[in-house]
Amino acid sequence: MEPVLFYGVPHGCSFGSIVALEWLGRPYRLCRIEMPLDTGERTYVRLNPARQTPTLLLEDGRALSESLAILQHLAARDLCRKLGYPQGSAEFDELNFALALLHTECHSAWGALFYLEDADATTTARALTRAARAYGRIDKLLGDRKWLAGEGPSVADAYLAGTARWGRELGYFDLQHDFPRLHRHLEKLEQDPAVRFAHAIEDRLPAQSCGEFRGEVTLAEVASRLLA
Repeated sequence: MEPVLFYGVPHGCSFGSIVALEWLGRPYRLCRIEMPLDTGERTYVRLNPARQTPTLLLEDGRALSESLAILQHLAARDLCRKLGYPQGSAEFDELNFALALLHTECHSAWGALFYLEDADATTTARALTRAARAYGRIDKLLGDRKWLAGEGPSVADAYLAGTARWGRELGYFDLQHDFPRLHRHLEKLEQDPAVRFAHAIEDRLPAQSCGEFRGEVTLAEVASRLLA
């Protein structure tokens, strides 16, 4: 079977891996993981003992977890697509920096926004300050660039599309007003067919793949594959 990406809903950072798979243009399947319920299922725990998403089940049966590792793996599958670059090149270093920034500072800062509903004023203020700082770093990094790293869309842009949306979707930030360069970049990404596809998949709407999507599988079907 083709590689299977286990993507988390709602609001999973695995959104970026769906976008990257579409851009890669190689056959793949998806498995929907309703968080946190499905992450405790025996089959999924076997694949990802940390009970997190995403997970990428490879053709040889290995399971790869953590967005940073999955995105670098996908980029390396076809360097001609320029979703990533050869290790040791200046372009690779630039991409690796952008991914590291998104994976460490930004993901943790923006992800914390999901837990503010019952937080006290001090905790909320600190979280919003931290999230704003992360947005500011990406806004500054973009500058006059057309893409986050390199001359075209890369796995960094895919990851950004899946994580930077959180502050806006939760109603904490007006990106257009406060971070205009980031806002323009996200608006451009929202028009990309791969990003539209990822949204449709998450929302269970009719989805038109621009890549080589071969359909969704269930955890039960994956369990049968692992036992085969």
